[in-house]
Amino acid sequence: MSKQDQLGFDVLLQDAAADNAARIFARETAHLPDTWEDALVFHRNQINEHHAAMLATDFDGALAIRNDAHLLATKLNGGKPGILAGDDAPGCRLDTLARAPNGEVPLWGQSGYFEIEAAGMTARIDMGGMFGIGATAMPFLGFAARAALRDKPFLSETGYRSFLGVTVTPERGMDTAGFVRRVIEVYVDTELRGKLVQIDPKWSK
Repeated sequence: MSKQDQLGFDVLLQDAAADNAARIFARETAHLPDTWEDALVFHRNQINEHHAAMLATDFDGALAIRNDAHLLATKLNGGKPGILAGDDAPGCRLDTLARAPNGEVPLWGQSGYFEIEAAGMTARIDMGGMFGIGATAMPFLGFAARAALRDKPFLSETGYRSFLGVTVTPERGMDTAGFVRRVIEVYVDTELRGKLVQIDPKWSK
C-alpha cells in the first residue's frame, strides 16, 4: 500500500469512527428535546426530579439526572463539547434560565443566591446547580459563602470560603439550606475549633 493509499484509508477510518460516535450520541439523546423552548421545560422537570432524589438520599438517581442534563446541553450544542465555555454556552444558559430568584433557597440542582444564619454568623451563599464544578462526580453540590457583615467574625479572614467536594452524613429531607448550614457548622467545629475569625481589614471593603 502506498503512502497516499494509507492516508486515504486512515481518513476513511476516521470518518467511520465519527459516524459511529454520532449514531451512539443520537441514540443516547433520542429522549432529549432539541429546541430551547422544549429544553428549558425539560430541564426544569429534571430539577424537580433531582430535588426529590436528593431529599430521598438517592444519590445514584441524582447523579444520573445530572449526567442527563449535561447530555441535554451537549445536544443543544450540536453534539460538541464546550457546554460551559461561556455565558452563551448551553450549560450556562440552562443554569441561568432555571436559576432560583435571588434570596430564595434553591432546589437541589438549581443554582441560586441566598442568606443563611449558621454557627453564629450570617453568610451569603452562592449555591451551585447541576452544571457546577464536579456536579457529575460528587453526591453533594458545591457552594461559596461570603460574609454578610464584614465587621463581624466569619469563616475566613478574607470574608470568603468555597466548599467543593464536601460531604455530610446523608439525611432524608435535607434541602440545600440544611446542607449548607450543616457543612458550615462542621467546618467551624472541626477546622476552626469552634471559633470564627475576624476579617482582615484589607478585605473588609
